[in-house]
Amino acid sequence: MNRPSDSVLDTVAAGSYFAPHDILGPHEEGDGWLIRARRPFAKTVTAVLDDASEVELAHVRSGVWEGRTAAQPHAYDLVATYDGGPDHRADDPYRHLPTLGELDIHLIREGRHEQLWQVLGAHVRHFAGVDGVSFAVWAPNARAVRVTGDFNSWDGAGHAMRSMGSSGIWELFVPGLSAGTAYKYEILTEGGAWVQKADPMAQWAEVPPATASVVTESGYTWADDEWMTARASQSPLDKPMSTYEVHLGSWRPGLGYRDAADPLVDYVLAQGFTHVEFMPLAEHPFGGSWGYQVSGYYAPTSRFGTPDDLRYLIDRLHQAGIGVIMDWVPGHFPKDEFALARFDGRALYEHADPRRGEHRDWGTLIFDYGRSEVRNFLVANALYWLEEFHVDGLRVDAVASMLYLDYSREAGEWEPNVHGGRENLEALAFLQEVNATAYKRYPGIAMIAEESTSFPGVTAPTSQGGLGFGFKWNMGWMNDSLVYMKRDPMYRSHHEGELSFSFVYAFTENFVLPISHDEVVHGKGTLFTRMPGDHWQKLANMRAYLAYMWGHPGKQLLFMGQEFGQLSEWSEGRGLDWWILDQPPHRQLHDFVAALNRVYRDNAPLWARDSDGDAFQRLGAPAWNPNVIAFARRDHHGNTVAVVCNFSGAPIHDFALDLPEAGEWSELLNSDAQIYGGSGVGNMGTVHADGSGRAHMVLPPLGVLWLGHRTAAGDDAV
Repeated sequence: MNRPSDSVLDTVAAGSYFAPHDILGPHEEGDGWLIRARRPFAKTVTAVLDDASEVELAHVRSGVWEGRTAAQPHAYDLVATYDGGPDHRADDPYRHLPTLGELDIHLIREGRHEQLWQVLGAHVRHFAGVDGVSFAVWAPNARAVRVTGDFNSWDGAGHAMRSMGSSGIWELFVPGLSAGTAYKYEILTEGGAWVQKADPMAQWAEVPPATASVVTESGYTWADDEWMTARASQSPLDKPMSTYEVHLGSWRPGLGYRDAADPLVDYVLAQGFTHVEFMPLAEHPFGGSWGYQVSGYYAPTSRFGTPDDLRYLIDRLHQAGIGVIMDWVPGHFPKDEFALARFDGRALYEHADPRRGEHRDWGTLIFDYGRSEVRNFLVANALYWLEEFHVDGLRVDAVASMLYLDYSREAGEWEPNVHGGRENLEALAFLQEVNATAYKRYPGIAMIAEESTSFPGVTAPTSQGGLGFGFKWNMGWMNDSLVYMKRDPMYRSHHEGELSFSFVYAFTENFVLPISHDEVVHGKGTLFTRMPGDHWQKLANMRAYLAYMWGHPGKQLLFMGQEFGQLSEWSEGRGLDWWILDQPPHRQLHDFVAALNRVYRDNAPLWARDSDGDAFQRLGAPAWNPNVIAFARRDHHGNTVAVVCNFSGAPIHDFALDLPEAGEWSELLNSDAQIYGGSGVGNMGTVHADGSGRAHMVLPPLGVLWLGHRTAAGDDAV
């Protein structure tokens, strides 16, 4: 081996050489071996070999030392002595081979490493007979990269990483480190500046506002095998699905992942929801973003505990029979200097063209979906949450912003695609890839799009050119129905279409009906305050609206607090108005939502064929009243539930309605029942339809009836 030049040795000593392993560590030379080490300010440096023999190293230049030995030194420690300081003994990081294999690097370059989190980032490993931590990061534009952390007093010059060639990956194994180590990467940019960055692949981080990454190692043993096995054999489209959306930090303030497990499980079970959807729990610097500006895509936020604490929470929900949806944000990321923005001194994760790479309205950056490594980062991230945390689905935020190049842009602020259109073809391909891959690897999950436009085929299979989502949020239904409900009942008769128009397109996609956090912030009030009338009427309107919503084709999602009529607009900085449950009318609404979920789950016509137009029938003959919306749902066995809604403020007596079947119809649910705070107007539990199916009934004011009819063949199938 030729002696390195002085300039190379100086660069190695400064920790800014791109290939430090080529200089430092053991190297065969002639008929022997040379050991070279960087130990600035040392008085002496000795290599203690695994057979206890010693090799004295001599100072060469700028704190670089070297010594020779006849036999190959397989393992050794470096012992350095200092004037006026303690001796320092440590294994040499530069004697170790790379921890990434050639196949890993090939898959990363191709953008096809589906378990990217297992090779990039920081990992506790037993490697070459030594315990330590391996570090690997993608920074293709960097001139040098080094690891800095609490283990080296935040001076990374002694822990320069090696370049893995054209892959753009940098790697280093540091013996002796363990879980709990805080670290960052120091990156030398092409312009000659050093920047400190958190690890994009870190699986844990310091509690904000601190920004360092933290080495973690899971020791969790899952106990949800029964749930996971059953999930893999089922499709959520054919199952009941009513989701309770939760912002963990304000559901019950002060509770961490573990502390929240028991009360959340108990509450969701009592309310009868099938799923919990968590607003984003990936690490984020600003709590006021509600998690929608992510800085650590692979790191559960440390605000509520460790990654294993989150595993415990999800495990407990699964053991109680409750599914878990996680909010996922692949559409944009913040500009914070410590995170992904200009990661290696240039646009890397973001698109370099600001017409495609920046959301000016949100002050965020947009991923470069056309770059294979970036696409791999995001696809693997979706798989990471499904694999490592057993989540049952991802709600993908802001899909519309990803689909269109002109999203929230004026003319001249965007560039058409290669075909001259407005669609972001690279983002479309990414969404198709992530959905197809997720469903292939994890059958039974639900990929859910928050998509607010009429983009076709959101839930169509990718094999048919669709985006491949399992569900799409029905924003049209949400907007129209809330506009209708806000009206005084005396004026609703002229706006019946605001409730019934959704029936026209209800089966064009697989829909979720969302009353989410977005509907109870930014001056919108709450579901309760949007309703017209006095306090009693507001609660009656709420019960009627929720009963209409639960009866409507599609799955349901309700944001926390709306189940008991929260009065104050939601704020992430404080808890819910739990005190209001001491007021009987709000406790009764709370009980009504539990009844809704119970009856919904017990009656398959309300969920078994949500996306099948042949299972739906609009009702209205022979009487017609613009304040009455009526329809019927049927399951695979011929059992039927009729949903009859009276949105006027007065009862309607002797209302004639042709039902799909003759015979007795059971009153499964009456939103006006006295036990729920209603006036008690009803039909004594049953409604009779004559041989032609015509029935006469009483419709309660601001009330909804669910009427059930079973076929003989379907008695045990509802």
